[in-house]
Amino acid sequence: MSKLKAYELRKKKKAELLKMLGERKAELATLRVAQVTGGAPSRISKIRVVRKDIARILTVISQSTKAQLKSYYAGKKYKPLDLRPKLTRALRKALKPSQANKKTHREMKAIAHNPRRLYALKF
Repeated sequence: MSKLKAYELRKKKKAELLKMLGERKAELATLRVAQVTGGAPSRISKIRVVRKDIARILTVISQSTKAQLKSYYAGKKYKPLDLRPKLTRALRKALKPSQANKKTHREMKAIAHNPRRLYALKF
């Protein structure tokens, strides 16, 4: 079998990908047995290609799953942690601008009773 292409895998359904994954894992197991028993070098060199194919299939499955979840949670109030922006811990914990700009009742009273003073300066 030749090397799989990611763009071809993205066109397939998840069930097909899982079936392909099972086939590749079975093939890898037989290749490992051939390696231990001293099989042909051409078969042993195929191990790397099959391992990379398995990785490619798993990557496409996880990417498509994440894309579906992203579209499902778009516009919702709460999202799973892995779909939220990473940022830094300090930025995640910081107050949002709307929260930071809120004023207490006492502050509002002080602002109302003491408006900003305007001075007419002569030059």
